[in-house]
Amino acid sequence: MALQITNTMTREKEPFQPLEPGRVRMYVCGPTVYADAHIGHAMSAIVFDMIRRYLEYSGYQVTFAMNFTDVDDKIIQRAATLGLEPGALAEQLIDAWLDETAALNIKPATLYPRATEEIPTIIEMVTGLIARGYAYPVDGGDVFFRVTSFPDYGKLSRRSLDEMLAGARVEVDPRKEHPMDFALWKGAKPGEPAWDSPWGPGRPGWHIECSAMIYRHLGEQIDIHGGGADLIFPHHENEIAQSEAFTGKKPFVRYWVHNGLLQLGGEKMSKSIGNLITIRELLEQGGGGPFRLLVLSSHYRSPLTFTDEAFEAARRGLARLRAAVRGYEPEAAPPERPASELADLADATRAGFRQAMDDDFNTPVALAHLFELARSINRAQAAGADRAAIRYGQAVLAELSGVLGLRLDEPEVPIGRAVEPFIQLLIEVRSELRQQREWALADRIRERLAELGVALEDTPSGTNWRWV
Repeated sequence: MALQITNTMTREKEPFQPLEPGRVRMYVCGPTVYADAHIGHAMSAIVFDMIRRYLEYSGYQVTFAMNFTDVDDKIIQRAATLGLEPGALAEQLIDAWLDETAALNIKPATLYPRATEEIPTIIEMVTGLIARGYAYPVDGGDVFFRVTSFPDYGKLSRRSLDEMLAGARVEVDPRKEHPMDFALWKGAKPGEPAWDSPWGPGRPGWHIECSAMIYRHLGEQIDIHGGGADLIFPHHENEIAQSEAFTGKKPFVRYWVHNGLLQLGGEKMSKSIGNLITIRELLEQGGGGPFRLLVLSSHYRSPLTFTDEAFEAARRGLARLRAAVRGYEPEAAPPERPASELADLADATRAGFRQAMDDDFNTPVALAHLFELARSINRAQAAGADRAAIRYGQAVLAELSGVLGLRLDEPEVPIGRAVEPFIQLLIEVRSELRQQREWALADRIRERLAELGVALEDTPSGTNWRWV
């Protein structure tokens, strides 16, 4: 089956056919850098990293761009609160994002355009939209997009202008021709960053920056545009209007791809009520790998609820995959395929994995194939099966896990928490209990450690432990 992708524009699965055979132009909306990134941002980044990795695994050359909004009302306000220049705050948070996403095993983007570096292209596009009758300047240096001039406005979110007005809190501005008209350029206010323009000093609106970045770096049309489902309206709706009005090329994007949103224990994350988990906090708990597995355990278009129970289950699941490849050392060339049932299963796993991923990146089904292969590898090891067969199965498991961005080479343990000495202490206490024939207490320690992902192995020379 050829790759099928659900296109938000049509609400249907469509065969993937890029503009240029063998090449994919892909753009994903990145963070507005005014505060620490949270695990909702991490979820979206992991989803599109997975999509990019699978496209590359399938043989495509992917140009992947992800932007930074580094000038914005929120950045300006928070920088003032912290006593920083807006540019300094943005730079600090961009550096943090790059470090944190690297720790999450997210591949660096091909391009990281920033709003402040796209001013000439933004001015070019706004000027062109005014000349074509799609935008108009007003007193104060602002420029607005004229939504009534674009008949297709609302085609992504499938809402009319009347429906948008009924469901939105629109700022009343008597200078607007229509309440839904949106800012392409904002006139400067005292103390704010500003750039010279034909309409006076100011800065870009939020929506125009993405259109300008895509136009400059990827071209008039692209293959995939991604982001969270919360960006469908108004951000992506406005991008379509700006870009298609400026270039005259339709469609601006061939495949709109949106990930579901993350909730904490069933409650939407919100800075206002303080129920956020930052990426830094996640990493400090050694949770990068388990969180990736948790995200991939749900289909990317579905909402995901983060709970302690689900996270710990993901941690144990990742440990099981890692246990199956323990002792495997990858080589430059893949191992030769032996004649064995395990090798047959490994090949079937690869085929099932690809079939699942070709079905709109169905990672839950793809992971089910990986766990079945891991179980078979463990059984084969316990039965003393041929080493060549085990090695072949491990090579396939490592290969496919890598396509999903899962690191199986070593366990993640909580950063800053020296857990090993405590595990060793419990093993010593258990040994003393066994010597005193306190079997129930000794078994209780073993059971509790197993629940925490630690397996004990009693041998003639003592007790060993490992993550599972």
